[in-house]
Amino acid sequence: MIVYALHCACGQDFDQWFDNMADYDARKAAGIPCPSCGGTEVAKAIMAPRVAKSQPAPAPACAAGGCGGGGCPMMM
Repeated sequence: MIVYALHCACGQDFDQWFDNMADYDARKAAGIPCPSCGGTEVAKAIMAPRVAKSQPAPAPACAAGGCGGGGCPMMM
């Protein structure tokens, strides 16, 4: 599934889900109705990419001998 931001000639912006790009193309050819005016002069709007935020590095594992010596980051 993919969501596209769409823009109608009447000025209405809306989102709609499609199975894939081919589904969008087929539905566009048939006429995607605008939820505001019902017109079919609808096109993809410019969209900002959704980039995942970086994840913090995992804490280092404890040494094989255990957490002795006060160096364990889990004990701080």
